Amino acid sequence: MVYRLIIVLFFFSVGAFAQDNFIKHKISQGDNLSFIAKKYGVKVKDITDANPNAPKILKLNSILLIPNKNKATAKTKTKNVEVAANDTPSISASGTHEVAAKETLWGISKKYNVSVDDLKKANPSLENEGLKIGQQINIPSNNVASNISSSSEAPVNSEVVSTEVELIREVRPKETKYGISKEYGITVAELERQNPSIKGKVPVGYLLKIRVPKEKADAIQAAKTSQETTVQTDASSSEIAGTAPEIKKDSAFVRTGNNSELIDQLIASATENIGIRYRSGGTTKAGFDCSGLMFCTFGNFDIKLPRSSIEQSRIGTKVASEEAQKGDLIFFRTNGRRHINHVGMVVENVDGEIKFVHSSTHGGVMISSTKEPYYTRAFSQVNRVLN
Repeated sequence: MVYRLIIVLFFFSVGAFAQDNFIKHKISQGDNLSFIAKKYGVKVKDITDANPNAPKILKLNSILLIPNKNKATAKTKTKNVEVAANDTPSISASGTHEVAAKETLWGISKKYNVSVDDLKKANPSLENEGLKIGQQINIPSNNVASNISSSSEAPVNSEVVSTEVELIREVRPKETKYGISKEYGITVAELERQNPSIKGKVPVGYLLKIRVPKEKADAIQAAKTSQETTVQTDASSSEIAGTAPEIKKDSAFVRTGNNSELIDQLIASATENIGIRYRSGGTTKAGFDCSGLMFCTFGNFDIKLPRSSIEQSRIGTKVASEEAQKGDLIFFRTNGRRHINHVGMVVENVDGEIKFVHSSTHGGVMISSTKEPYYTRAFSQVNRVLN
């Protein structure tokens, strides 16, 4: 009996000691060993040694024993600070954040005053897997303390003051992403980042969510109010700020004014199609013909061009080849033709060599040079459509 009692007491003390030196962690969606080790400040090997029978692929809601190297730290790391209700997730003192429904990386980055890039660096799996509801993501540690402090001191349901506001904008017929982004003073890339579902052509009637500084939103609203008043009292709508005057030549609209930024964006838009195959009559990324590439590229920026190369050669102003500039259209008579049948856009003119982006029948969208014998013989003219 005495020996049995000693054995029972021995195992009881060992069990209590073991329990006191381990933390139980319940596996949630998105967990992996690296993330768990980082959360508790231990090594992956420490976890695998403590759980020799655990499967290699972690099972949801299963329990892992985590070595408790520092009891005080472990308790702090597992304690959550509750923040405002209304579906606002809890903030963990260890520098983690539980992803709630409809949350985005941008929103989380704003909440913790960190950049999206920093969040991705702290959570490499986000690049391939994206956010998942219930997932615990790491928040860069240099910003955690201030956020936890402010969260614990703030009363429940307190609102975080933001310098940005979200505006809802309905897409109207014939509008483009470029035109809308210019209206709100942001880039096309930023507009697409805020509205990930509009990577292609933006549909009419689509409700865009656009975040801009409050001052910009107030200015936009003031401009709209002023515009409506002007339209009611005077029909001179051509003086609205932010739009360049347009002139009509040969059934096509030609834009005038300071267009250096626009020209750079036109070239970027055209050259991002390099490698797309040639397709007769094509105006999409499934394939372009030469005039289709120009028609589509300029159309993306609210500039209307005729559909064929010969019609495009009749708009704008002809300039000498040595005066050719970025954004000019360059025309050719290929294969011995008597009339113009090929067009491209000038991307560079250095020392008499004009480089242009175009869709070639033998190579698709590419950049070529007037120094190439074929295009030297076929060269016809250069037209400036952006003055």
